Amino acid sequence: MNIHPSRPKMTNIRRYRLPGNPVFITAVCHQRDPILAPDAEKERLLAVMREVKTEMPFKMLAYVILSDHFHWLIHPEGDADFSRIMQSVKLRFSRRYKLHHGITGNLALWQRRFWDHMIRDEGDLRRHLDYIHYNPAKHGYVAEPAGYRWSSFSAYLAKGHYPQAWAASSAPENIACLNLE
Repeated sequence: MNIHPSRPKMTNIRRYRLPGNPVFITAVCHQRDPILAPDAEKERLLAVMREVKTEMPFKMLAYVILSDHFHWLIHPEGDADFSRIMQSVKLRFSRRYKLHHGITGNLALWQRRFWDHMIRDEGDLRRHLDYIHYNPAKHGYVAEPAGYRWSSFSAYLAKGHYPQAWAASSAPENIACLNLE
């Protein structure tokens, strides 16, 4: 594992917030280190997400956690700010990771920034849901999305939002032009 000390903070980037709109987020581990590969780390990240949700109101619409990054679709509520939500998730996960592994001092687990996209309409929402749910197959973790445990796909499948063999033989056409890594 290639984990490096933290570096100085960069200047703030401008993020646009549209109250009432969901936001798609991609967060990548520092230098693509596979720190999220163990199931215990994926579970730790999900636990942190759920904990932050109790303090900063948002709906968790969809997620997928892979070895070196995660995609998340959330809908902030009230005056909740998705940048603060992400900051809290990344900081809390880092603290718990360090505590669990007995690491002291500075440690960079995440790339300093994350990528976000404000969802514009129902078609955009559908594309990003499909992108999240197809991602484990795209990266070769599984042959089809239903075979991946660390995703919200099974919940959507159970509610009838996807047919049973969705994307089992090929990527959905509506996400062919998306590359949100």
